[in-house]
Amino acid sequence: MYRYDAVDRLIVEERVAQYRDQTRRYLAGLIDEDAFRPLRLQNGLYIQRYAPMLRIAIPYGVLSSTQLRKLAGIARRYDRGYGHFTTRQNIQYNWVKVEEVPDILAELATVSMHSIQTSGSCVRNVTTDAFAGLAQDEIVDPRPYCELMRQWSTLHPEFAHLPRKFKVAFNGAKEDRAATSVHDLAFDLYKDEAGDVRLVVKVGGGQGRTPRLASIIKRDLHWSELLTYSEAVLRTYNKLGRRDHIFKSRIKIQVEALGAAEFGRLVDEEWEHLRNGPNTLTEDALDRVAKHFVDPPLEAWSEPPARTLPLDANFRAWKKRNVVAHRHPDYAAVTISLKREGVAPGNATSEEMEFIADLADRYSFSEIRVSYHQNLLLPHVPRARLHELHAELETRNLARANIDLASDIICCPGGDFCSLANAKSIPLSAAIAAKLAPIEEKIGAIQINVSGCINACAHHHVGHIGVLGIDKGGEDWYQVLLGGRADGAGRLGVLTGKAVRQDEVPSIIDRLARHYLAIREDGESFIATVERAGVEAFKAALDARAEIAA
Repeated sequence: MYRYDAVDRLIVEERVAQYRDQTRRYLAGLIDEDAFRPLRLQNGLYIQRYAPMLRIAIPYGVLSSTQLRKLAGIARRYDRGYGHFTTRQNIQYNWVKVEEVPDILAELATVSMHSIQTSGSCVRNVTTDAFAGLAQDEIVDPRPYCELMRQWSTLHPEFAHLPRKFKVAFNGAKEDRAATSVHDLAFDLYKDEAGDVRLVVKVGGGQGRTPRLASIIKRDLHWSELLTYSEAVLRTYNKLGRRDHIFKSRIKIQVEALGAAEFGRLVDEEWEHLRNGPNTLTEDALDRVAKHFVDPPLEAWSEPPARTLPLDANFRAWKKRNVVAHRHPDYAAVTISLKREGVAPGNATSEEMEFIADLADRYSFSEIRVSYHQNLLLPHVPRARLHELHAELETRNLARANIDLASDIICCPGGDFCSLANAKSIPLSAAIAAKLAPIEEKIGAIQINVSGCINACAHHHVGHIGVLGIDKGGEDWYQVLLGGRADGAGRLGVLTGKAVRQDEVPSIIDRLARHYLAIREDGESFIATVERAGVEAFKAALDARAEIAA
């Protein structure tokens, strides 16, 4: 993983000192709330429903065990003993104090972490596939390119006050596990016939009130022009973006209004002034970063024959669901589910984070990843030690074998914490998981996403089943969507009907799942069945069952 150099450390330490002084002046009444707001936002601090919330960047989802222990310590000392991992590979603390945030940032700086640009109208945390560098279907390791983007965009003065937030993602594998289709700017990396890395550039994806899928505006971009072309995109957006209407300020609105082809033409026009310029990447620049992303010293291991292992049904289920093949045949990537009964999805306590950090030291070269699905991952585990690792996870209720199943729900903090939320999402997620538990294994792979408001922090628009919380007369109501996809097929979900009360949602999703089980063909997944049969067929099945129930 990337290690800060002297320049990185100096930048972060100076930013901490700057923000400490800004906070001091705000608390002394020398800066008013309106002036302080953009300062705190670009340092990741929100004012939420009950307390301030601090968002910490985990660039491209990679953590060291030292960093995870620091996050655990911060949660214990400055929060209520837990953190919440998000779809964009950040961690959030929901109960911090404004006056203590500079101290938190100073502690983060000691382990090469920060919260710079985790909010505000700027380029946010750069994300990618949690399996980058080890996936068997990987074409290009995207992490060095993510790091180059992070270094270039962090504190970039020209793009510190964009019309609205700007999210960037990279995908270097055949399967898109980074949800690139719903990002403002995204790159698919591949190799041409000569072996050179090339990029497909997509812009204008996003969710919220006007969900849109990203459009391709450039193919075959040479990797050396990553930053010059990104600069052209951002400059074009910065000039055209609406600043007079918050709901029309995202780049997706400009792309839709102009059309992808015309927007791409304007970007190319801007790029003519930047192409082959000072920001053109060189082999030396790439090598400087890429040397931090080499494989750890993976040794050959002999996996014990299956017959020598105990006949443990829990282990077999966990290995089937939570263990993924590694590029090295003697290793595997292990996902630790943060979707447990009685625990908010994506949450981990200080003790759990410290325990996982210890496991990373013993089993995975001190490295942890944060996934799009709000889980944690040990990327380099010897297959010969899987049974041993599973036994340790079981002692802490961290061995749930449910990755990609119905209970592996993506969920935002919702009305329990967020000041923007219209409805609660955490208790509903628990109710959905409980309702589907008897048929979870039969359903197989399915993605359920629950958002507490239209801002779509849980990406409900691209869930196979998405749930959106809305407010009706001060009560929590919900809309259910069907047929979305966050993978390379990128598709937005369709409403299945009118909004319903919270207690009706689990039954509706149960009926959708049971209809799938009734009509699926051999080996057909839930989303494949929805696409074959059509959303209308599922809606008709819902209506028919509702009439029978009535």
